[in-house]
Amino acid sequence: MIVPMKKVSIIILEKEKLAALTALRKLGLVHLESVEGASEKLSALKAAHSNAFTSISILSEMKVKKHAKVQQLTSERVAQLCADVVKLAEQRKSLIDRIAADLTELDRFEKWGGVDPADFAFLKEKGIALAMYEIPSDKYLQIADAVDTILVNSDKKDVRFLLIADSGERPESLPPEAFEVPMPVASTAETEVEIKDAQKRIGEIDAILLKNAAYVPQIKSFREKIAKEIEFENVYSGMKAEHEGKATDLAWISGYVPEDALAPLEAAARENNWALASADIEADDNPPTKLKNNKVASLIYPLTDFLGTVPGYREFDISGWFLLFFTIFFGMIFGDGGYGLLVVIAMIVMMIKTKKEHKPMHPGFILIFLLGISSVAWGILTCSWFGLSAEVLPDAIKKLSAPPISAAYSDRYDGVHSLLTTDQNLQVLCFSIAFIQLSIAHVKCFIRNRKSLKCLGDIGGLFMLWGMVYVVLMLVISSAVFGIDKIVFGVPIGKVALVLLGTGFVLNFIFSNYDGSIGASILESCKNIISVILGVVNVFSDVLSYIRLWAVALAGGAISSTVNSMAGPLLGHAVFFLFFVILVVFGHGLNIILNVLSVIVHGVRLNTLEFSNHLGMEWSGYKYEPFKESVQN
Repeated sequence: MIVPMKKVSIIILEKEKLAALTALRKLGLVHLESVEGASEKLSALKAAHSNAFTSISILSEMKVKKHAKVQQLTSERVAQLCADVVKLAEQRKSLIDRIAADLTELDRFEKWGGVDPADFAFLKEKGIALAMYEIPSDKYLQIADAVDTILVNSDKKDVRFLLIADSGERPESLPPEAFEVPMPVASTAETEVEIKDAQKRIGEIDAILLKNAAYVPQIKSFREKIAKEIEFENVYSGMKAEHEGKATDLAWISGYVPEDALAPLEAAARENNWALASADIEADDNPPTKLKNNKVASLIYPLTDFLGTVPGYREFDISGWFLLFFTIFFGMIFGDGGYGLLVVIAMIVMMIKTKKEHKPMHPGFILIFLLGISSVAWGILTCSWFGLSAEVLPDAIKKLSAPPISAAYSDRYDGVHSLLTTDQNLQVLCFSIAFIQLSIAHVKCFIRNRKSLKCLGDIGGLFMLWGMVYVVLMLVISSAVFGIDKIVFGVPIGKVALVLLGTGFVLNFIFSNYDGSIGASILESCKNIISVILGVVNVFSDVLSYIRLWAVALAGGAISSTVNSMAGPLLGHAVFFLFFVILVVFGHGLNIILNVLSVIVHGVRLNTLEFSNHLGMEWSGYKYEPFKESVQN
């Protein structure tokens, strides 16, 4: 559930801001409204935090000896160390850029030999002005005899020569192909020395950075500490206040607090002599979202935290439904009991290791363990184990599978001996899941709007969904099995589906925008008639979207089967056994990675897009993070 919130405002004496904020942070209940502070201290803290962040990035690339003993530094020393690391890194980058520029310059004069601008300047003072030129070999002989040149060297492509020009200007008779080589800033000898000096300094910097890399853990702790200080100083300097220089000057701040935490906040206000005002959440307020669920539903939090998806305060909390269907989707998309078994074993090892180290069990381990169990269950039902053919699997495993969707019984469900093939049965299962999950969405919307005629629009959406599911079955699966004239137990379900589709559209058209007036609701639907019509198309596409559960699993199964086919011929030869192992591990490992990505893309999508669209959810919320001392997890 989404915990109800109260909006609160706290008023204190301006001179007591520091003590009040310290007490408020220790209390750790109020999610403060965003403030933008400004002070010299805040700027210094942000600079220190930036240096720490950059230092960690730089030093983490260094390989440090394990269990290296380091001195415990004070916060001031860590801050100075971070500043020094950043300066050294900037100096190192500057030196690398200088070396690159110098090497380019040396490359430019490689065919000229040693060049020193001072020599040219000396000769110029003596009345001999020289300039360096390059010209294509076939054009050099075209230079007029009146032009004084000194040949330096040549190759098949170019000729390098010195032009003697007392005036210092380019002779008009010099061929246009002749290119004057710009004089270097420093001599080539000096440039070479500069490169060696820069390389030596880079080596010294690398040694210093390597030595400081052992302090990365301390820098990380320092960064976390600074982050909390920035948060505090930002609030302290950003609080609204009177500044009249009187002892009675006031300061105040607003925020949100869960209803069940209001009483402790009121007690703290009385104890600290704060003025506290609380009010219900109004329509124009945007409070944070705090979720409160049982231990099972909370297992989905590691995934939603990773995705950064938070329901809006006025939206639904679908944590339990998200976990249920995502677990199902994982099993179907992962699609292999063998892969799932590997996941389960890996998680058991991690749990045992965590318990031995006396660390708290990360909820992500339990979630992944549950998902692995789902994949094992799906592998049992479909007789899918490491992409192996059902013929080579033991009979005991085959008997555990569900015949309509099992690879072991595909000959009984080939479209000849039965109405539908095994793949069609799997597709029907996918659309059945769509029917159930999307129906839940419309039922939840109906319950929310049950006190208004708008709930009839939700019923209309439900009817449209039911009718559309049958239309999808008819168009995608089989028009013979799911036809318009299909009769089951004397009920013409095909015609019933069309009636539901039409009735649902009418109800949705009339009541979906209801807000006290049926006429206004109809008028609003007329204004958005294109969106209303597209809404019907969206229902069709949303239902059809669930076929991805079968299609993606089919692709994963094809890859694992291909890997087995490629590796199979190597198994009978001892000399090729190593190649067999490499191929199997690499092939199935790659397939597992692709399956994980598929689950993240497709399994999450069906919950956060298709299911959420039918709930009217936009995931527009932000997480409840109270102003507190410890870092919020």
